[in-house]
Amino acid sequence: MATPVAIEGDLLQSATLNDETHVRLAEEGLPTDAVAQLRPLGISFTEVAEIVIPPRTLKHRIARNERLSTEETERLLRVLRILALADRVFGDHEKALGWLRIPDPRHQNRRPLSLLRTEAGGKAVENALWRIDDGIYS
Repeated sequence: MATPVAIEGDLLQSATLNDETHVRLAEEGLPTDAVAQLRPLGISFTEVAEIVIPPRTLKHRIARNERLSTEETERLLRVLRILALADRVFGDHEKALGWLRIPDPRHQNRRPLSLLRTEAGGKAVENALWRIDDGIYS
């Protein structure tokens, strides 16, 4: 069995890991303490519960000393990837978080952050960010 991949230092930097590393992380599952590392990045407890993992499930995983599931890990990594892209596009972390939290009529008045629960939603948000970066998002 392969040695687990460790994410050390700034969790947001993990969004720039190569695809092979992302696959390994998803397959192995991140440790549950990775969820707590979203808080300093400005992601609230409510947002984590909505997007990544419900609090009760997280509590059970911690009590059983389990890692996040593949799906939970993928959602967490998706949040990191999109947050890193939004930071780059807006040039400011607070502006990026603000944009991710504002309901958008192009997404049926849903907040871009809430769309990150699914891969399809993540792709829609990522595409919107690339259009903003290219100056064609309206």
